[in-house]
Order: sequence, then structure tokens, then C-alpha cells
Amino acid sequence: MKKSRILSLAMAGALCFSLLAGCGGSGGTASSPAPETTSPETGAPESTAPAGGSTSAFKLGGTGPLTGGAAIYGNAAKQGAEIAVEEINALNGDIRFDLRYEDDAHDAEKAGNAYNTLKDWGLQIFLGSVTSTPCVATSSESNADHIFLLTPSASSTDVLGGVADPLTGTVNIPRKDNAFQMCFMDPNQGSASAQYISDKTLGEKIAVIYKNDDVYSTGIYNSFVAKAAELGLEIVSTTTFTEDSQTDFSVQIANAKTNGADLIFLPMYYTPASLILAQAKAVGYAPTFFGVDGMDGILTLDGFDTALAEGVMLLTPFNADAEDDATRSFVTKYQEKYGDIPNQFAADAYDCVYAIYQALTNAGATSDMSASELCDLLIAQFTSPEFSFDGLTGEGMTWDETGAVSKSPKGMVIANGAYVGMD
Repeated sequence: MKKSRILSLAMAGALCFSLLAGCGGSGGTASSPAPETTSPETGAPESTAPAGGSTSAFKLGGTGPLTGGAAIYGNAAKQGAEIAVEEINALNGDIRFDLRYEDDAHDAEKAGNAYNTLKDWGLQIFLGSVTSTPCVATSSESNADHIFLLTPSASSTDVLGGVADPLTGTVNIPRKDNAFQMCFMDPNQGSASAQYISDKTLGEKIAVIYKNDDVYSTGIYNSFVAKAAELGLEIVSTTTFTEDSQTDFSVQIANAKTNGADLIFLPMYYTPASLILAQAKAVGYAPTFFGVDGMDGILTLDGFDTALAEGVMLLTPFNADAEDDATRSFVTKYQEKYGDIPNQFAADAYDCVYAIYQALTNAGATSDMSASELCDLLIAQFTSPEFSFDGLTGEGMTWDETGAVSKSPKGMVIANGAYVGMD
């Protein structure tokens, strides 16, 4: 779907939504609105039923951290998906969605419980879990149930399975044929980061700090190290941390500084990264910091001094400052609805919904099909050589039997409290 097509759908959806609101939904068969569930922690709606409460909508669900330390990611994905669903439902066409998100608090066990709640609700198509550790668990469950999964942002290779470790070449988990990713896989992020640092000559001596009990962080680290060795990048310091030790980074920072690192690679989420930036400044250490998509969102972290992130670089598939019509339309709607600038997680989730919409349309799918039947149709579409998707996070996106997406990352730098494209 071309970006212009997304924009046309968005504009048509907005007009149709306005007409439906003004005319009581005339022109379609009206029914009682579907009940709306709310999060017990936040009170926020977690199910977006189609206008008019249509009973013929596809039940689309996901889990994510709507509360807790990773809530920026979960809520961004949920909100990006909501905008796409509202646009599509406002068209009043044959493909409509009832969207529901459940809170998993970035915890694998809670994600499993959230997934079971969605199954009890009648889940037909799964947006997976927003973060990697929970999605490894829910991708296994949905694979056993043969429910199609397209995650916006869970980038671990273990979500998909069937991928060889870049260092050992070992395949630890068999391929889960129902699972696909809209985001870059961890190996792609790590190798792309090393390539970008090398191509742009961003650092001569590199330090790496990674979280060794997190599949997301270790996956990116492993592929970064492998690619760095191939490119001849000099890694002078490698230090780690865990969930229980991610408050004090004095040892890691001192090791990098002592070894003369002029660039620190941070394959991690934004919360520990924000502390590393603050603690490095406190000791007068100012190397270049280079991160990955998990750091997208650091500028909206509560209580964070955005001046600390000045000059931080990262690879991400989405730039909210892009001037194309589709991005500008999405950013405007997101700001008006939620009061924030959307990050990559929001854009990837938006793209997930539209990619599924395109595939369902191509396949002539109907909402009375079983989840298993839809899974077969969607797998066939996403792995077809003819299937290509243009969205906010990339043009000409394709998938193959591995479930991984093919698209190009964009280099960003934080300048004056905003993301600015480097390419």
C-alpha cells in the first residue's frame, strides 16, 4: 500500500467517521455498541469496537506494557494501532476491526495470562506482545493455537524461531510459522548499527554496555560484536548489567572511560539508557552514545532532562519529522488525540494494522472465518513474492518464510530535544 494510499484511506476515514457521527451511522446496519473493556490499572479503554458496534469485525488483539517501567512502549503501540483501526473502520468497508489490548507489564507470565484473556474474548489475529521477553512466550502459545501474529516491536529472534545465533550458528528454537515482525530483528539491528558506525566513522574505540538477562539486549549485542569484528571496529570495553542492577552504572562507565572509548553502544531500552547518560555526565565523561530502537521514547520519559540526550544517535525505521503526507497526517492525528509526538513503536503498530488490512483484502477474507483459517491465509499473503507493503516505517516492505521484515533503517540524532534525520 503506497504512502499516498495510506493518506487517502486516512482522509476518507476521517470524512466517513465525521458523517457517521453526524448522521447516527446512517447508511449501514446499526446495532447496539459493543461493550468496551477498561484496564483495571489505568481505566483506559482496551477494546476499540467498530463504529455502530458491528458484529462482523475481525477481532484483533495484542499485549503490551500499559503500566510500569516500559509503559511508553506499550501505550505508544496501542495508540498507533487505535488510529489505524479508527481510520479503517470509518471507511465502513468489508474489512473492519475490533481492537483490544491487554496489559502485560513487560512480564512473560503476565503476558501469557493476557493472551489467554484475549483468546477467551475471541481473538482471531494477534499483534503479539510489544516487548521481546513477553512476546517469546506469547508467540509460542499463539503458534500452538495457530493464530497469526505480527508484532510491531518484539525484535528477538526467539519470537520467530528458526534463526541461527550470529556467533554460534546454532538454531535454538524451531521456526514458529505463524509469527512475523514489523520491526527489525535483533541481529539486523546489531549488524546495521556496526555498519552505520563504521560507514560514518563515528568512533575509533567502542565500548558496549548491555543487559545480559534480556533477550532483546543480548541478541543485538551478539550480532553487533560479530559484525564489528568483520568490519575491524575496535571494541575496548564490554560490560553488562541485569534487571536487579540497573540503577548504578558507575563501574560500566568507569571501564569505558579508562579504556578510552569515544563511543558507547547501548543496545537497551530507554530507562537504563537514561541513567547511563545522567551518570556519565555527572563524572564529566562525554563520549558519543549510539542506541537502537529501544531508546526511541527517551525524550518523553517522565522526569528525564532531555538535554542529557543531546547528540545521542540511534537507528530507527521512523522519523516523526519526515515531510511526506502520510507521516504528517499520522503525527497530526496522534498529537491531537494523545498529546504526544508518536515514536517508532506507534508507527510500527499503525503499519501492522494496515499490513494485515491489505493482506486480508487481498485474500478476500471474511470475519466469520476461524482464527486458524485466517492464519493460513495471512501466512500465504505475507510470504508471497507478490506481497509488498508501503507504510510509515518503510517502503516496499516484504517478508519471507523466516517471518522477518525487509526494510531499511534510518539514522537519527537528538538535537534540540527532537529527533533529526542523519541521512
